[in-house]
Amino acid sequence: MSTTPFRSNRAMILASMGIVINIVLGTIVSTLQIPLLFLDTMGTILVATVLGPLAGAMTGGLTNIIQGAITNPRSIPFALVNIAIGVIVGLVAKRFRFDLKTAIITGLALAIIAPLIGTPISIIMFGGLTGGGTDIIVAWLLASGQRIFTAAFIPRVTGNLVDKVASCIFVVMMLKYIPQDLFTTKAIDYD
Repeated sequence: MSTTPFRSNRAMILASMGIVINIVLGTIVSTLQIPLLFLDTMGTILVATVLGPLAGAMTGGLTNIIQGAITNPRSIPFALVNIAIGVIVGLVAKRFRFDLKTAIITGLALAIIAPLIGTPISIIMFGGLTGGGTDIIVAWLLASGQRIFTAAFIPRVTGNLVDKVASCIFVVMMLKYIPQDLFTTKAIDYD
């Protein structure tokens, strides 16, 4: 297994597709306003499972930078969340076979870790409100006397419980269609 994240043109194409998957699925879900689902890190998760933590982190970070430059500058500070997701999933996939059980456990872990990183960013940069559907819940929790961190964290965890687990499961379903010579992780069996 190579430590170079992009050891072929096909690996670079996969990483680029990961960015496109993040942006396109995230935009579609946001436009349709599907509750508790974002799918804006599914490409990061896919790339991290196939190419490892460095490629996953790069895919995640570049997604937010490109998204910020194209449509929503508020996405840029949250690159840290997407980078962390790439690193975590990549490390998990290097150590374990990324099957359904691993995907669910990883998704649950991401559902807590991502809001732990994203909530302080949203509070520092935007006062806890980011222009998304969860802002109504944040405002309601603030009005009910909750502290800003709690008010901003609870809706993020709720949404991420569905989104991150679903994203990881979708990636497991996609892995069988990825050429095995691209893998630098243990995401699938090589037999």
